[in-house]
Amino acid sequence: MERPALPTQPWWELALGGIVSILFGVAALVWPGLTLVILVWLYGVYAVIYGVLKLVAMFRAIGSHTTWWTHLLMAAISIVAGIYVLSNPLISTLVLAIVIAIWAVAMGIVEVVAGIGQAQFLTVVVGIISILFGFVLFGNPAAGAVALVWVIGVFAIVRGIVLLYGAITAPSGRPTPS
Repeated sequence: MERPALPTQPWWELALGGIVSILFGVAALVWPGLTLVILVWLYGVYAVIYGVLKLVAMFRAIGSHTTWWTHLLMAAISIVAGIYVLSNPLISTLVLAIVIAIWAVAMGIVEVVAGIGQAQFLTVVVGIISILFGFVLFGNPAAGAVALVWVIGVFAIVRGIVLLYGAITAPSGRPTPS
């Protein structure tokens, strides 16, 4: 009996997503006194880039006749959140925290469902990290901007490390013997 084809992201997509996430996290931690406008721009750019990477993954999945809708959903969530904060750069810390919390929980749920459905443990782990991060923000959305920067920075670095680990352990793309 043939095993169903599981979609796999190429190592370079995981690595690029991990690097962008880590750079965003490090920038947030190195400059904790960032103004809210700069934080909004950093997050907005991060979310849009991540969304574009998920669109690339969607097209790869379509080309390989594997599950593509999870990539499309994650791309849409990220791009919409990124565009929202980029188009409203003077939003309050509270609104920014809520937008990021909604993004993190929504992304996490899709990642957990996709990871379970495709038997990808790493995707489930990233999803759980995203959900936990979102609930931390929901728990105290009125936190000060500096605290928010630290939480977002740590989250982005942890997520980036998990994605880089996935890149290192990703299959090379060569067919495996059955």
